[in-house]
Amino acid sequence: MPYRWNEQNVAILRIRTHLITENDDPVDVIHRYTKDIAAPGDLVGIAESVVAIMQGRAIDPDTVKPGILARVLSRFAHPDSSISAVRSMQMAISEVGVSRILAAALCALVGKIFGIKGLFFRVAGHEVAQIDDSGGTMPPFERHIILGPKQPDRVARKVWRQTGLWTLILDVNDKGSVDILGSSLPLKPHQAEFIKGILKSNPFGNDDQKTPLIVIKFLKPGAGDIPGSR
Repeated sequence: MPYRWNEQNVAILRIRTHLITENDDPVDVIHRYTKDIAAPGDLVGIAESVVAIMQGRAIDPDTVKPGILARVLSRFAHPDSSISAVRSMQMAISEVGVSRILAAALCALVGKIFGIKGLFFRVAGHEVAQIDDSGGTMPPFERHIILGPKQPDRVARKVWRQTGLWTLILDVNDKGSVDILGSSLPLKPHQAEFIKGILKSNPFGNDDQKTPLIVIKFLKPGAGDIPGSR
């Protein structure tokens, strides 16, 4: 039976894991820690930084050699953004190429003149927006630059095919920003907004808490519309 999507019908369980590294696999990790907790119709969420780490996308900043372009552009980036760090800007250039970064910088300049914010990341794309500078995750990766996960939808669908669990790859921060990067099910707009709403408090703990996994449980069946739930 489908489940009703409302805040009163939801419990969010935080799941502690071992220290996840590039030697782990998303399917194995999710199966291992949710097999006795998650039921059909529940949603499993995993932090995007952890998926990226498993894909080998945690970069030691000492291995990054910034070029002149990265040094110049990082000075103009917003101080709160990851790419204000020169090595992170260099990784952004490596991810999407010089031409795209230059186009994004030009659009950002035009946007600044006309009071339009966010044009740099709109043009540079998700690959750049998802870069986390050092200090954004748990030891021993707290000094690393964490790139966004590759093909998050594909990863989420692989987990679903092998475990039967609806899976979300999520980018959530303590400022209330929630981005669904990958999903194993075709979310309707109102479903995506519902998920973002209930996760604004950021239930993940990617630091010493080691809780990069959550299970969203629907407590009572009702007239909901999760595809394939029962």
